[in-house]
Amino acid sequence: MDATADPAAATPFSTLIRDASHAQHTAAETSPFMSDMLGGRLGVAAYTRYTEQLWFVYDALESAVDALAGDPVAGPFLRPELARTPELARDLAHLRGPDWRAGLEPLPATAAYAARIEECARTWPGGYVAHHYTRYLGDLSGGQIIRSTAEKTWGFARKGDGVRFYVFEGIENPAAFKRDYRALLDAVAADDLEKQRIIDECKRAFDFNGAVFRELGSRFPLSA
Repeated sequence: MDATADPAAATPFSTLIRDASHAQHTAAETSPFMSDMLGGRLGVAAYTRYTEQLWFVYDALESAVDALAGDPVAGPFLRPELARTPELARDLAHLRGPDWRAGLEPLPATAAYAARIEECARTWPGGYVAHHYTRYLGDLSGGQIIRSTAEKTWGFARKGDGVRFYVFEGIENPAAFKRDYRALLDAVAADDLEKQRIIDECKRAFDFNGAVFRELGSRFPLSA
């Protein structure tokens, strides 16, 4: 088939995956819980509970790094400067105290989300890439809005304890890093069928996020 007859054939994969998941992405980020939190209408307890959920998601993502480091599909995406669990540990110690791990439990939706990441890490590197992309590029983009809101609303020090999860000290130029990441997506070792599977898993990842937000929203009605 002539490439001109198939627009997708000439479209970078990073563009395809972004466009195909746009609806799910928008639904997740405009959920009532996230809208209320970004609007400063929820208390710090809601932010803390949200941060707790992130721990389980990123623990699942980053526990797989060593096993996937040499994988031709997932390996190129595993950059040490992206690691978030050390920063989440600092934030949770600030938010919950030095014994922050005591009583820390995922919501049911979070447990399902983390389990899916772990399953992909074990059995399907392409699926793992979908979850990796969904989380880390989101942190480098919209995550910065959450950081700014948290600093203003609950008085955290700028880029300090409580919001360190959103601070990528090892990335001097986030825009350039994101361009490089998208180039990795464009060059991913996958055929067209596998790329479509990755796109579908990316949509699923956003749906998992949406489910977490719904559960958080049911536990934190508006405080103002």
